Amino acid sequence: MRLKALFSAVLFAIPFMTGGSEARAGDYHPRQYYSHWYRPSSYNYYYRYYYYKPYEGYHGYKHHYVFYYPRYGNYYYYYNPYKKAYWGRCPVEYQGTPQYSLLPQEARKGDLDEIQPNSFPKPGPMPPIPDSKPGDNVTVDLPPDDLPTSPNNKLPPAPKQEVAK
Repeated sequence: MRLKALFSAVLFAIPFMTGGSEARAGDYHPRQYYSHWYRPSSYNYYYRYYYYKPYEGYHGYKHHYVFYYPRYGNYYYYYNPYKKAYWGRCPVEYQGTPQYSLLPQEARKGDLDEIQPNSFPKPGPMPPIPDSKPGDNVTVDLPPDDLPTSPNNKLPPAPKQEVAK
């Protein structure tokens, strides 16, 4: 009986000893981050996921893709899977200085070969996080400076998407 009472008292006290409703280190979820590189085995390009929360308090993540095409050389290309279009690029070697070429709406296409290189404006500051609220003032983070090197990266299973009828 005493053991049961002691056990109940300890269970009651644990939330107070551990900070109760305070946030714990494991509760942190970054606003945006990049995955590692993937390489489809039959193609000569690499891609990674760019995960983001459109606004503070958003539950879960949205994503875009960042492509690296060795044939196009010195740029990472950002692709919006919701709008099925490339929307900009940043240089591979940015020396820690935020640089981004945001395509005008009329130049955004689903096939990079359909975008004229001169459609990309001179690099400027990083754009706002996609779908962010006006006045949020949080920009896309620069991607990690880790060009893909391994031809053995495997393509993850593609998410199932419904076909519009």
